[in-house]
Amino acid sequence: MQVLYHHCCGLDVHKKSVTACLITPGAQGSPDKQIRTFGTTTAQLLELVDWLVQSHCTIAVMESTGSYWKPVYNLLDGALEVWVVNAQHVKALPGRKTDVKDAEWLAE
Repeated sequence: MQVLYHHCCGLDVHKKSVTACLITPGAQGSPDKQIRTFGTTTAQLLELVDWLVQSHCTIAVMESTGSYWKPVYNLLDGALEVWVVNAQHVKALPGRKTDVKDAEWLAE
């Protein structure tokens, strides 16, 4: 896989939680993945924004499922580049069954 963004995050957004997979350059060029889960209150989403900004994340990607992505997008927009992708294009992929795997796949 070709690396397009060295500091990126995949977000799996739900009604009560956001699972984030942050990928950054690790030792000797291998990627370093950090997984964290946040709540969906404004204070908890601001923690997510702070974590991504402090980690020098440049782009976040999330699915456009329902309307749960909107508050996350609104808080991230301006702090970094945010992509909202069509859930139909990523849900059909085989083998993805957990929030963490979804977030990792979106980050990659």
